[in-house]
Amino acid sequence: METLAMHISNGIINGPVAAIFAALALATLTVCVLRGRRDLDDRLAPMAGLVAAFIFAVQMLNFPIFTAGVSGHLLGGALAAMLVGPWVGALCVSVVLVVQALVFGDGGVAMLGLNITNMALVGTAAAYLLIALLLRVLPRTPAGLAVTAFVSAMLSVVVASQGFVVQYWLGGTTDLGSNLAGLAGTMAGAHLLIGIGEGLITATTVVTVAKVRPDLVYALRGLRPAATSTVPAVGGVR
Repeated sequence: METLAMHISNGIINGPVAAIFAALALATLTVCVLRGRRDLDDRLAPMAGLVAAFIFAVQMLNFPIFTAGVSGHLLGGALAAMLVGPWVGALCVSVVLVVQALVFGDGGVAMLGLNITNMALVGTAAAYLLIALLLRVLPRTPAGLAVTAFVSAMLSVVVASQGFVVQYWLGGTTDLGSNLAGLAGTMAGAHLLIGIGEGLITATTVVTVAKVRPDLVYALRGLRPAATSTVPAVGGVR
């Protein structure tokens, strides 16, 4: 069961592969810092702190996945992408992962680059691509925003879990042979169930914020509808 955890522990992936992904994560986070600085304003800066704190708090709460024999918690990539955008969102999730690894031992410190790549980078990127697609075809109403948040959160968790499969294929310390496909299927199935919980949390949170302060939802500001669109945004903002 330990090998199914999104927080990869020390010793599951070999050192060279872990080092490569650490360098990759560091380079990508540098790009996120540079691009995120362009987005920061009086609304986004405090919102980023609140998002990071919320993700950290909710990640401490695990919900059981009885059919898979594991438990799951919020990854936060889709939530961060919707509220503060992909660049700042990836940084928020990364900060949470660093604190969890260093303070709480949740995921190996040597595996931090792998965990950041999967949950902060791949998960957030996959979520934002889905958000960008869905918000162009769904109405910007509370219902449309809820569907967008739910679907993007659920599927981004599954995509992030497959990042671990790729990493294990490259440098897993136990030879699975032909069972790698089985690992991929097991990871996808378990994290699809976890993704449902993530989707519900994300949809509820985003819609709640949008009803009160739609201007604080990055996805509604950053992904504007086409000029010919007449569909109103959540909260009456067009």
